[in-house]
Amino acid sequence: MEIKEYIKTTFPGLILKPSLYSQWNKGIHFELAKGLYQLKEKTDELNPDYFNAVYDQAITLFNDLFSADDQIFLVTNMYRYRNYKKRSRRKFKVYLHYIKSKDVRLRLTQETLPYMFDDEEELEEKCTSQFSVQCHKQDVRYSTLIKAICNQDFPPAKPRIHNPYNLYEPDVFFINATRNVIFYIYDDRGCEVIASDMETIRPIYEKYADWIDEYCREEIDQRFK
Repeated sequence: MEIKEYIKTTFPGLILKPSLYSQWNKGIHFELAKGLYQLKEKTDELNPDYFNAVYDQAITLFNDLFSADDQIFLVTNMYRYRNYKKRSRRKFKVYLHYIKSKDVRLRLTQETLPYMFDDEEELEEKCTSQFSVQCHKQDVRYSTLIKAICNQDFPPAKPRIHNPYNLYEPDVFFINATRNVIFYIYDDRGCEVIASDMETIRPIYEKYADWIDEYCREEIDQRFK
């Protein structure tokens, strides 16, 4: 099954773009590294304690949501101008460092979609290139990829995600097609988990209750009652 058909069937009406939590009523919004700050006090240096906490929490959630036998869609939205011309092979750079097997990378598919952010000018000149590939957990260097996602707003930090288009940073969605769960880390500040069935994500709601975004806590608690 292709990603478009999977989303249409399992998450009807959902669009793979930022703010999944606000689109779907079965989900959790987590805040990463609560109580810590990105920069060291009184300096412009990155705070390693903060980033290590962010990495650890995001990777921990991923490991709880994805097991070795699960079928996964790895989906990336790249935002670009429609007239941007590059050789087609450059699309593989999106996944070159994060998918271990060349055979898996060769299954990568691409679709051009409307621009995801409709509150901007020049909408007709922009679009979304959506890349997707079916794989398993062991096919992905997920720890490195998760760190790259969390580093996107801090250029000195590495690893980083390749972004040749210079619009918004790419959005990466980890989709568990076996458990019907989508995990989306929007940046170092937090992440969203949605599911077709609330009971699927109840264990992480209970296990990581302290990580829930306080702004959404009351609403999330109500969802699990």
